[in-house]
Amino acid sequence: MVRRTKEEAQETRTRILDAAEQVFFEKGVSRTSLADIAQTAGVTRGAIYWHFANKGDLFTEMFDRVLLPLDELKAASIDPNEADPLGRLIDICTVCLRDTANDPHRRRVFDILFHKCEFVEEMGPVMARYQNVVREALTSIQAGMRNAISKGQLPADMNVPVAASMVHAFISGSLRDMLFVPDAFDFGRHARQMVDGLIDALRSPALRMGA
Repeated sequence: MVRRTKEEAQETRTRILDAAEQVFFEKGVSRTSLADIAQTAGVTRGAIYWHFANKGDLFTEMFDRVLLPLDELKAASIDPNEADPLGRLIDICTVCLRDTANDPHRRRVFDILFHKCEFVEEMGPVMARYQNVVREALTSIQAGMRNAISKGQLPADMNVPVAASMVHAFISGSLRDMLFVPDAFDFGRHARQMVDGLIDALRSPALRMGA
């Protein structure tokens, strides 16, 4: 009986997150109330507060769901026992672009984050969370690059902070362009080609220490 109750609670939580994604996408975050989400999910506001502290907490959980598939690849890229850390970095970048281009769920969530979320006072925690995500991503990319350098896959004198910032800017900029002008370019089809070109650029003399 307890197991069933836990399963039901998880199903309700998932339904609320799915409803939030739908309503945030349709109305924008600032114009969406918890009552809107409750109505779409077919639950009470009390049910939402049972699972989430507030709208910002709900938004954060919704956003974190789309990042989970990358966790295994990120862990592999920084694992000193990984034989091909550069390959795992390439996989991360490729999956991020390709899956966002091809998966409507991921597209909606990133579209909400980039284009339908105003970082007003009530969303302050969300802004702080997203800032942490960016910092964590930069740290992870740098760690993966240093791991690749230790395996001889990248130049030993590469300026890692500059190179990591360039990679992150490439991915985030590509995501924004993909979502803002979706018919301008087929990111899903060309994701790996673009990432391979980016990795080639990391070997440029312009990214060496002292350049």
